[in-house]
Amino acid sequence: MAERLPQPAQEIASGYALTGAALDLGALLWDGQCHPDAKIRIPLSMLNRHGLVAGATGTGKTKTLQLIAEQLSTNGVPVFLADIKGDVSGISAPGRANEKVQERAGQVGQEWEAKGFPCEFYGLGGIGPGIPVRATVTSFGPVLLSKVLQLNQTQEQSLGLIFHYADSKGLELVDLKDLRAVVAFLVSDTGKAELKNVGGLSTATAGVILRSITAFEQQGVSGFFGEPEFDTAELLRTAPDGRGLVSVLELPAVQDKPQLFSTFLMWLLADLFGDLPEVGDVEKPKLVFFFDEAHLLFNGASKAFLDSITQTVRLIRSKGVGGFFVTQTPKDVPSDVLAQLGNRVQHALRAFTPDDAKALKATVKTFPNSPYDLEEVLTGLGTGEAVITVLSDTGAPTPVAATRLRAPQSLMGPIDAAELEAAVKASELHGRYAEAVDRESAYEKLTAEAAAASEAAAREAEPARPAGAARKDESLAEQVMGSGIFKSLARSIGTQVGREISRSLFGTARRRR
Repeated sequence: MAERLPQPAQEIASGYALTGAALDLGALLWDGQCHPDAKIRIPLSMLNRHGLVAGATGTGKTKTLQLIAEQLSTNGVPVFLADIKGDVSGISAPGRANEKVQERAGQVGQEWEAKGFPCEFYGLGGIGPGIPVRATVTSFGPVLLSKVLQLNQTQEQSLGLIFHYADSKGLELVDLKDLRAVVAFLVSDTGKAELKNVGGLSTATAGVILRSITAFEQQGVSGFFGEPEFDTAELLRTAPDGRGLVSVLELPAVQDKPQLFSTFLMWLLADLFGDLPEVGDVEKPKLVFFFDEAHLLFNGASKAFLDSITQTVRLIRSKGVGGFFVTQTPKDVPSDVLAQLGNRVQHALRAFTPDDAKALKATVKTFPNSPYDLEEVLTGLGTGEAVITVLSDTGAPTPVAATRLRAPQSLMGPIDAAELEAAVKASELHGRYAEAVDRESAYEKLTAEAAAASEAAAREAEPARPAGAARKDESLAEQVMGSGIFKSLARSIGTQVGREISRSLFGTARRRR
């Protein structure tokens, strides 16, 4: 029992003697022994204070993610998981009892029972298994799109100018051909005047943007941009039995395109931020996100992107949303973001190289003072063990606790492809999002107006109508504007025309429901 522990261990255990609803992570490890009566827990009300799950490859991070997600679902909290390696889909199916599971359950005092959890499976733009998830270019915004297209800061600023123009004129950028059409128009002889008062768009920068769009399309993932656009409110649902729905984004088919899927996760969060009301401190979160391979979010990111991530993490907790970043070491996460992560689960680190040793020392410095020799403990942890500190129900950090973690109750591995496909087709969302829709948007409108203007110019140039010669010097841009393109846009788009679309974090467009 906890009271028979050595004094330092008793003090650690007392820091986790919580009174409210909490998730059970495991049992205290002290001096090489596991103490099943000394439970290490995290308050449910503190899950919107964000967290970090870190550790070397093969130390059990994915199982920890699965363990936390299961208990959130049990407590009625929806969860979003990014399944990059394709091994998280098993959360939908009951686990399999075996000797290792029973041994771990006995060690930590867990009453293990095989359980599956309610899931929806998604795929980016219909690539790979899952209900297709799409976003419009307009909604995605210039900051996130710049990261996907790997643009530099100058090019990102120019892309922001293009979005500003499209927004203010009501030119909806549904897919990439819409964006290409607007870029081409703004650098053509007929369109240059449109941006003259705000600095214009250089032909060289436009060329880089257009080439980047083409390169992105050649990767075979352009289907992500389009309609029907995914409604992020789908992530906030619960199952009929009251358990939180676990939304699993299946990413194995695009795991070689980290710029896309990592940035898409931030679009989801930014979209939720724009839609959800302020709720302050809550008894349990409305949603918890897990950002697996979180370092991919920050690699090569612009200052605007990093600033937006920091602001999102800082502010979205007041809307009841928590986020866990899953990566190898804390140094993968910028310090301004790391400072916002109140809950820490640090799996084993290796110290095989001088860089490893440096990362280990840096990790130790991020923990509160502890009776453990953390350098020794972190290099000696086994699979499914971690050093933990979380926020208590009073908001204060708990003592650092070496912990042997509980075993997940669901299947630790993927379900069969046929089962996954059957689950996708049985979903009520499949009919809503399965088929792409290509409606009239910027490309079609600009193309139609250019064709109309060209026909008008040809008629005026006919010899039989010399009176039309007086308009020879009129630019095509003036003809297009005079032909009523934006008046017709006002009729077709209504409330969005003539005023700029309201943009939120990352420059994402706020959804109008």
